[in-house]
Order: sequence, then C-alpha cells, then structure tokens
Amino acid sequence: MADFTLPSLGADMEEGTLVEWLVKPGDQVKSGDPVVVIETTKGAIETEIFENGRVGELRVKVGERVPVGTVLATIVSSEPVASQTSSGVRASPAARKRAAELGLVLADIRGTGPGDAITLPDVEAGEKQALPTTEAVTGTATEPAPQQSTRLKRGFDPELMRQAIATAMTKSKRDIPHYYLSTQIDMQRAQQWLTEENATRKAADRLLQVVLPLKAMALALRKVPELNGFYKEGVFEQFEGIHIGVAIALRGGGLVAPALHDVDRKTLDQLMHDLNDLILRARTGMLRSSEMSDPTITLTNMGDTGVEQIFGVIYPPQVAILGLGKVVERPWAVEGKVELRPIITASLSADHRVSDGHRGAIFLNTLNKLLQTPEAL
Repeated sequence: MADFTLPSLGADMEEGTLVEWLVKPGDQVKSGDPVVVIETTKGAIETEIFENGRVGELRVKVGERVPVGTVLATIVSSEPVASQTSSGVRASPAARKRAAELGLVLADIRGTGPGDAITLPDVEAGEKQALPTTEAVTGTATEPAPQQSTRLKRGFDPELMRQAIATAMTKSKRDIPHYYLSTQIDMQRAQQWLTEENATRKAADRLLQVVLPLKAMALALRKVPELNGFYKEGVFEQFEGIHIGVAIALRGGGLVAPALHDVDRKTLDQLMHDLNDLILRARTGMLRSSEMSDPTITLTNMGDTGVEQIFGVIYPPQVAILGLGKVVERPWAVEGKVELRPIITASLSADHRVSDGHRGAIFLNTLNKLLQTPEAL
C-alpha cells in the first residue's frame, strides 16, 4: 500500500483546497491518470497519480484545505489494470470540457490518444458525427443532459495569486545571484519563411511566430544544458527533458507558467497545437499538476504588449528565464549596406551559481543562428 500525497505545484505553494475527487474507492488507476482537482493560488489543477494500483481510502474531503505533503488517499498495489475499469472514461481535460459544452457523452466517443484516451480532436470529430435528429431540433429529445459537476467554482483569487508571486519573486531575488545578457536577432528570414509556409495552409493550421523561438530555444538548450534544470539545497540537477514553462497572462489578472513538455522533440505543428491547448486550459482552470510542477526553464514573451525588452526574474528552483520583446524595424548592417530589418531583442536572466556569462552568451548566439534557418526547426 502506498500513500498519495498533495504534491507541491510550484515553489510558492504551501497548501491547497481539494475541489473534486475524480475517482472513488475501488477504482483502478494508472500512472498519469488525473485523480483529484486541487485549488491553489494559481487556479484549479487536475492532479495526476504516478503509481499503478487500486484506490483505497480517500483521506481528505471535498472543501478541505490541507498543506503540501498531506496524505490524500491510499493506493493499493494490485492486480494488473483491466482493459475496462470502473474509474470512468479516460479523456484529456480539454476533451472533457469540450464534450460538456457540446452535450456529448464521452463513452460514445472513440479515443485515439495513449491508452485509447479521448483527445480534443476526438471530441470535435464526434461533434461532426452527431447530426441533429428531428427530436433534437424541435426540443423534444429525451437524451439525459450532461451530469452537473459537484465541484466548487474553478478560478483563482487575484489578490492571493499576487501575494504568491510576490513571495516567490522575493525569494528569487534574495537567494539567486542573477546575471543578465541580451542580444538582437534579425527575424527577416524567419518571418519570410513563416509567411510562405502559412500561405500553403488553411487558416486553422497556420503557425504563430512564437513557435519558432520556442523550438529554437529548446534546441539551444541541448548545447548549453546547464540552463535546463533545478537548483535545490545547494545542488544543481540537470534535466534531460526540456520542459519550457510558458508565461501566460490570465484574463482576471495574474500569471501562470505551465510547461510544454519535450519541446525539442516536437514539430512546429505539435508545438502550435499544444501551445493553443495550454493557453486555453490555463485560462479556464484546467491545468494538470505535471504542467505546473516540472517546467525546467521559462519563456516570457512580451511582444504583444509592445514592450521591446524584458529581463525576467528566475522562478525557483529553475535557473534561467528567456524574455522576448516586440519585433521592431531597425537599421541593420547587411553585407556592407544598411537596411531596415525586423529585429527582436532576446534577454537571458540566469543563475550565476550554475552558469556564467560565457555559457549564457553561447546559448543566445545559438538561438540566433537557429532562427536564421527556420526551415530546419
């Protein structure tokens, strides 16, 4: 038997409120299954389990606020998980949300994700197949309405979030010896390639410019891996997986930076899809605990606000953050001539306990070179 405890979903988290159990005693669970919704200062987070077994006792009731490390439930190491279990239909948070909006029954949708899990595209495909009948059009259909959720209101308190951010940033500036570097990058080739590429695509499939530096950043980290990891208790732990936290401004105020996982291994199309999905779920309170607990570095993109340069504050236990500003036209020397070119300023804030300016400069220079060959990203 093992204990399932409340994990820390960020350096600024000390406690959380249990909003909803997604399982019940006796249900079979597998590593990666979301089992509980926890309300934090950053919103409601669907929290996964990382063991295989059967749910034993639920130790914490809905509405209870408990500190990090509290035992939420017991998990009984058990028999192999059956192909069909009593823990309900496996589906991504985005798929569950969209199905509820459309009034679709998840059990009627064929899943194509890992372990036959239902994904957002599966739900959208199911919507197209669910043609309206005469009864549905006239309002006399007798199909049961989607079950009303018993969960508490998902959201966040902007004041509490601001306090949490202040606590984390104060700790960062107090404990981390920051150093700062910046460079200007000519984006003409990247923009030209993007324009030509998008001209061949449907509007829904077009790429945004941000995915190019996002992918280039991940590839540059392969060359300077000491910027990718955690510094805890005087020791730096370098990570093989490159999980970039993307700073997302919330409509009600506040900020979260959930992770896009394995960015270096994904295509630009995959990154565009995953980024859109992440932003949607961040703003609707549907993030997962793994996305909040394991970003290995952060990207903050302030270009859409008109800001030309930003030096971010490192979010502990990470050791670096990259800031991107607005693309502006500037005079630029090209083969002995001066031309107007679209220029973006990339700024690095990094932890001097782990790296130095020389290594930081290699990272920024590599980022620049990668963006000059966008077709290779």
